[in-house]
Amino acid sequence: MPDSPRSQAEVRAKGNAVKAEDSAEKRRRVWYSACSAASTAAHTYSAPRKMRRFIPSTSCLIAFDTAARHLSFTKAANELHMTQGAVSRQAAILEDYLGVKLFERINRRLILTAAGAEYATQVAVILKEIEMATFQVMAHKNSGGVLNLATLPTFGVKWLIPRLAKFTAAHPDVILNLSTEVLPFDFNSRAVDAAIHFGEPNWPGAVMVRLMGEEVLPVCSLELSKKIKRIEDLQAMTLLQHTTRPQAWQDWFNHVGVACPDALSGPRFEQLSMVIQAAAAGLGVALMPKFLVETEIALGQLHVPFPFAVKSPQSYYLTYPEKNASKAAVIKFQEWILGELAEA
Repeated sequence: MPDSPRSQAEVRAKGNAVKAEDSAEKRRRVWYSACSAASTAAHTYSAPRKMRRFIPSTSCLIAFDTAARHLSFTKAANELHMTQGAVSRQAAILEDYLGVKLFERINRRLILTAAGAEYATQVAVILKEIEMATFQVMAHKNSGGVLNLATLPTFGVKWLIPRLAKFTAAHPDVILNLSTEVLPFDFNSRAVDAAIHFGEPNWPGAVMVRLMGEEVLPVCSLELSKKIKRIEDLQAMTLLQHTTRPQAWQDWFNHVGVACPDALSGPRFEQLSMVIQAAAAGLGVALMPKFLVETEIALGQLHVPFPFAVKSPQSYYLTYPEKNASKAAVIKFQEWILGELAEA
């Protein structure tokens, strides 16, 4: 007996329901598969992707630095052995990269913009650091390292350099580079590992190892020494001053118990070596560390009108940033100079 219309409808309905369920199951499988793939990908690439450094090409920076120093594309081209047009293009590429004008022309003269001047100062320092770092790596070659030491000019010439042969003999594997600094500076802005400093032990962020003190005494030419019979005679003399020791004469007069209203007056010199030469030339009386003028006194170039040597309240220090405390070259130099002073 054939099925009734109602029975056929029920069969079709059941068939459609099965098809719908199968379709839903397929969608669920696809969804789960996608979720699983996404999860795997997330675990596999969970680390954030690093962005590239936002740094212009070194060729552009070198061209810019050279042009900024000369304020001329032509002179920069001569220094770099390039054409004027090539330097100009490098500068234009850098400006386009930064989105900032670095140069402008006023009455046909090339000048730096405010942003260009600031950028030039920073770029010059960075390029110098890269150059120094490159030299250090090239010079290292399995040696004991490189020590970039800043020293006081006169101390370096008259005390340190004459003794450096002993250091190089003891540590031939260390390459020592010397520069001069008169005042404290920021180690982070200089390619310097350590410095020899005179003053108080108050260099922020640095280790300060005391090396020695000093005694200061008045010295002058033979002609001037003949005019000085007693300490009070110095009140009428020209007192030679050192820029980083502005109160040296005043402290000396206070120590010997003599008043000198003009103790702070007199021509000023940036380096002690200049003061020594000025005193020898008869320009006035200098107050000098005794150990720095022993040779001139022995040769008769300087004379001591009276032997009142006064101990300075300040000292010499080997100074270096804390990060360099474990640097092999710094350790070797510190041990050597302390040993040298102990034998003196």
